Amino acid sequence: MRKSKFTETQIVGMIKEAESGAPVPEICRKHGVGQSTFYMWRSKYGGMEASDVKRLKEPEDENRKLKDIIATLSLKHSMLEEIISKKRKNK
Repeated sequence: MRKSKFTETQIVGMIKEAESGAPVPEICRKHGVGQSTFYMWRSKYGGMEASDVKRLKEPEDENRKLKDIIATLSLKHSMLEEIISKKRKNK
């Protein structure tokens, strides 16, 4: 999936602009964003503050780190099992 050129904080700022009464087409034109993209962002980030978005990302980052740890441990475990099985065959 393509990474957005806007940060979550900028997206929340654009949504706040619309909530304060600025017309959506004008906001989209000003920031160079399509209206469908803006409405998709609004459904995802609507009602959030910038701090809420950061808290939303923290568990995702933690999950990514934990998955890396599990993959590493799984690889080490399989390597150790292979070494043990080779030693048993040689006896």
